[in-house]
Amino acid sequence: MAIGEVCSRKVVFARKDESVAAAAKLMRENHVGCLVVTDEDNGKRVPVGMLTDRDITVGVVAPGLDADTILVGDVMSGELLSVQEDAGIAETVELMRVRGIRRLPVTDSDGALVGLIAADDILSLLAEEIAGIAGMVAREEKRERITRRTRISS
Repeated sequence: MAIGEVCSRKVVFARKDESVAAAAKLMRENHVGCLVVTDEDNGKRVPVGMLTDRDITVGVVAPGLDADTILVGDVMSGELLSVQEDAGIAETVELMRVRGIRRLPVTDSDGALVGLIAADDILSLLAEEIAGIAGMVAREEKRERITRRTRISS
């Protein structure tokens, strides 16, 4: 299964030249803990960084800086990793694990932003799959018990 099939297509984003205060309001309004920071490139949104609630807390609030004057580009995580939408789940998990990243922008083949995948999304998917396997095992055991009773009774 491709990561593009399970990623969230509703992505909240910000520009580097927006104030951190405006970005924080965007996070609050959309109930998210991060924003994908994008630039426009030929009419496409291209991810260039991530801004997390932790970036704001540690980089702006803790040192007592003014969130209205500090820009997203000043505190965002600039070394951005992304994954293409046709990447597999296993390779995405491996990338996230090795790099210690909980969220990754998902891009199309041109590098345009199409979604966001979070570790929570993958955990939910895997939990559903494991529950399905557990259900299959239970049904198999029940079927076997019924089959054996029928054969013994005959």
